[in-house]
This record gives sequence, C-alpha cells and structure tokens, in this order.
Amino acid sequence: MRRRMIIMAGAPVIAGALALSACSSGGSKGGGGGGGKPTYTIGFQGPLTGPNAQLGINIDWGVKLAVQQANAKGDLPFTLKVKEADDQGDPAKGPTAAQQLIGDSSVIGVVGPTFSGATKAAEPLFTQAGMASVSASATNSSLTDPANGFKTFFRIVPPDSAQGLSAADYMTKVLKVKSVYLIDDKSDYGVGLAGNIKSQLTANGVQVTGDSVAAGTNDYSAVATKVANSGAQAVYYAGYYADAAPLAKALKNTSFTGKAMSDDGTNDPKFIQLGGSASEGWQMTCPCLSATASSDEAAKKFVSDYTALANQPPGTYSPEGYDVTNTFIQVMKPLGSNVTRAKVVDGLRGVDYKGLTKQIKFQPNGEVTEKGIYVYEVKNSQITAIGTVDKLISG
Repeated sequence: MRRRMIIMAGAPVIAGALALSACSSGGSKGGGGGGGKPTYTIGFQGPLTGPNAQLGINIDWGVKLAVQQANAKGDLPFTLKVKEADDQGDPAKGPTAAQQLIGDSSVIGVVGPTFSGATKAAEPLFTQAGMASVSASATNSSLTDPANGFKTFFRIVPPDSAQGLSAADYMTKVLKVKSVYLIDDKSDYGVGLAGNIKSQLTANGVQVTGDSVAAGTNDYSAVATKVANSGAQAVYYAGYYADAAPLAKALKNTSFTGKAMSDDGTNDPKFIQLGGSASEGWQMTCPCLSATASSDEAAKKFVSDYTALANQPPGTYSPEGYDVTNTFIQVMKPLGSNVTRAKVVDGLRGVDYKGLTKQIKFQPNGEVTEKGIYVYEVKNSQITAIGTVDKLISG
C-alpha cells in the first residue's frame, strides 16, 4: 500500500500563561451559572510549565474548546467551566496538582493527568475522592493494572504495550532492521515503553542493546557515541521531546547513519524547534490522531476552531483532549442538575461516544476498546503522517 504523506501542524508555541489563566476558573457547584443553571467544573491536570509543557498545553486547549462549544450551544442543563492544575509533568508534583482539583467541590471530573509518572502519583488521591480522571495521553501499561486500585482512572489512548509491540514490529517488518539501540529516560513512561519494545524486538529476532539516560541530562554526546559505535541499524528513544532534541543533535555529530525513532512524547513540533535540522528524518510512533492530517470534515472544523481559540494549530493529543472533555459532557448532560462525581464515574463505565479520534468505550479496567498506532516523520521541518502500523506492515 502506498504510503500516505500528509502535513501535520507545524506549530509554533503557545498562547502563553496569561491566556491560560484568563480561561481558567473554579466555578461553584449547584449555582452561579447563566439563567439559573448550576455550574460544574471540568478539571485539567498536566504540564502547563516546565520542559515538556507543550504536550499539556495541546490538551488543555482542547478541553477549553469543547467547553466553550458546549456552553455556546445553549442546550446544556448546566454551565461548564474549566479549572487547571499544573503538575509540570513531574510525578513529585502530581499529588499536589490533583489535590487542587479534588479540593474544589465544583470539579466533577478531570481530563488527565497528562504524563504517566504524574498519573501514577495522583491516582490514589482521585480514587479516594471518588472522582474520575480520564487521560488523553498517559500510556504506561501498568496504570490500568487492577492491582493498583486506581478505580476511577480511564484513558482513551492504548497502552505502551500496544505502542511497544507496534514500534518493534514496524522497525522489524517495515524498516527491516536487524539491530536496535534502545534508550529510555528513566521515567515510568520511558522505562515501560522501552521494556515493551525490547520484548517484541527480541521475539522478532532483532539484536537489542541499550542504555538509560535520565531526563534533563545536559550532554548526550556520550550515549550518542555509544549508539554510533554499536553498529546498530536503528536507535529508538523512549522519552519526551525536551531530551530527544539534544540527543538528535548529538547523534548528528557522530558517524551514526541508521534510522532514528522515538515515541508520542517526542511527536510534537517542539521537537523540531529544539532539535533543528538534526530532527529531520526522525520517525515517531504515537497512539494519537493528527487532526491536521485528517480529511474528515469534523476534524477540519476542529482544526479551524482550535486554531482560532488557541492561536496555534492543534498538536499531539489535542484531539484526544477534546474527545475526553466531550465524553464527560456526554455523560453529564442526562444528569441535568444532579451531576455528582460518583454519577460521572458510573456514566463513564457505560459510555459509548463517537469522538474525533475513535469510538470511546471503556473496558472494566479503564482501557479504551479501540486501538491504533500511527507513524509520523519529520520531513522538511514538519511532522508528516505516514500511516498506521498495521497498514504499513500489510503493505
């Protein structure tokens, strides 16, 4: 099958903290809405500042757009507001951010957390509060393990076990590499994803060597030299764009000529902005849909509306953030003026909502039923969609 090359949003960064603050509000349960309607708040938790803030900002604007559109229709039995909690993507800050939302009685559910580590740290609090958190992006496979007791956690993206398997199969069956150098960033997300990739590569008969380099490392020249000296035909980095970019620059200064790949944490125009020409040719796997690459009319309208509101095109996980918010609204609307955190959790367990990215239905453990892993590539300084792994393998 011919590869489909479509331009994804080459996005400059961001509207900024002032715009985000202006759109943020707490609201109050049971009153204060327009026309005597009660007011309910949908929370957002993710990085709005810090080295990988763009991934949170992408989702946050999707949340705001969905709420703005829902209120504008005028047919809701309540008024919606948005409250943000910035965890900087840091697991250590996850519980504090979660508590900011839990402590506001008007918040009936949370879009997020965005990163897996922060999710793992925050979920015990959300479960204790009986409040649903639905992530648009946290993919660590262990998050939905029933042994964790995260009883109010849901996500609309497939886990890293699915991305890891697809990434390994893509490298094996499409790129046809025989050896891979695998690097993780020592985060819950990076380590988990790298482990899934390694297992499948090994099963495929591919030679795997690797390293772990903590996120925030200043100098990637040492590991880049290791990659080049290893003779590996491909390198895969499991981590976020803030570190993938300096790694790409370091690799460019070596003799490495193999294929360079990374994941959804790197699949953002910020990677190109930070990595410059060194990012050219890198490929990324992602359980995310590029709305800007879609020919669907609803997706085109989303891109237009999102860009008008955020003053930037949607990025990675923007459509998923929009879908999560609309899923909340789908559950809340029949509840009228009797929306509670417990009723929202119950509603999510039975929801069946057609979003921009997929049909949203949850398994008992909170995993979304529909799965799909895409491959993107940096081409001419823009992220382009190549296609789904399944279709690329089938040819």
